[in-house]
Amino acid sequence: MGTEVSNDTVISYDLTPWQKEVYISDARFKVVVAGRRCGKTRLSAIELITKATQCPAFDARVMYVAPTQGMAYDLMWSLVMHLAEPLIAKAHINDGDITLKNGIVIQIRGADKPDRLRGKKLFFAILDEMKDIKTGTWESSIRPSLADMEGGALFIGTPAPEAEEFRKYYDFGQEDDDKYDPEWKSWHFTTADNPYIKKSEIQAAKNSMGAAEFFREFEASWDTTGANVLKLEWFKKAPAPQGEYSTYISIDPAGYENVNKSKHLDFFAIAVVRVYDNGHWWVQKIDYGRWDVRESAVRVLMNIRSHKPMAIGIEKGSLMRALMPYLEDLMRKNQVFAHIHTIPTASTSKINRITYALQGLMEHGRITFNPDENWDELKREMIGFPSERVHNDLIDALASIAHLVTVTYGRPNDAEEWQPLDEMAGI
Repeated sequence: MGTEVSNDTVISYDLTPWQKEVYISDARFKVVVAGRRCGKTRLSAIELITKATQCPAFDARVMYVAPTQGMAYDLMWSLVMHLAEPLIAKAHINDGDITLKNGIVIQIRGADKPDRLRGKKLFFAILDEMKDIKTGTWESSIRPSLADMEGGALFIGTPAPEAEEFRKYYDFGQEDDDKYDPEWKSWHFTTADNPYIKKSEIQAAKNSMGAAEFFREFEASWDTTGANVLKLEWFKKAPAPQGEYSTYISIDPAGYENVNKSKHLDFFAIAVVRVYDNGHWWVQKIDYGRWDVRESAVRVLMNIRSHKPMAIGIEKGSLMRALMPYLEDLMRKNQVFAHIHTIPTASTSKINRITYALQGLMEHGRITFNPDENWDELKREMIGFPSERVHNDLIDALASIAHLVTVTYGRPNDAEEWQPLDEMAGI
């Protein structure tokens, strides 16, 4: 719950759990990437009102900035007028100014009129729908105005592939990012984090929307930045085909970190694929997660024991060398024996390796996926590939199957029966 006090007037606001987390944070610069209908606009209004009641200088301002002046009025004017009604002394919609009884002015502005953003001493600023705000607005107009009072700011919006400036500020607030700045803190929330939106409504939207649009709008995913190398229309679910097959397991190891440490670390991925005699791949499952080396070895062993693969492959390198002593020890103790093939990758780029292995097969419908598994993470990787900002661990594990498989595409009866050229010599 947020509480504002001004001239002995007390107002309380109900906040959702994610809104409260952001609201009580003492970070100077806050960045919120959130899905549609998550509650971004209401949080922005409450932050504006709170900062205006806390502002210690009568000649300072609190400012809300949207991409355009019209959008700023549509999103914020009526909401602030409603939520702050007992605190308001006067309001001029033509100027975009709301003056509270303590004398502090809340300014509602659009980034399409940059001259109206300059020259003001600011205590706090909110940049809403940040992906659509003109590049440079923060650095040239807003940030210098906060210097007098060492003021703070809130950046908020849904992501977009082209919103590089918004992504840069988000990275500033991630402790595991090499751009991390301790004055910044950033959060990622989805529409499902709003307790007032029914899960059934979110599922209905997922069923009716394209995957890329759903991930971006409802899950606020940055992972929609790819070049359409692996098209989503090529992703097909189907029951396991009939016929003879061999099972293969390929492993893409990661950095053996605890799952709770960071959502930005790579996944350890284990692909289990049936390859049929006609060359068709049926992807039974891809087991993935962020595990320490011991749990990773246990997961590999469980998959070997359950699926009894013809061949197992693991990407060659230091991560393989870290895993193998644990895996070999578990195999001896559990009497599970299998030959592990090393897959060399140093001489090829990961992008080319994945593209060459999967693009043609998927385009021609020669890879299908188990309908009983959840493939959302793999779809995200397909959408984002080959962007460096997006995980590609699952598709890399799947692509590695190509290094293990040997398929004869000809029919056995096609070969002519051998006839000796010289019956006496037998040749």
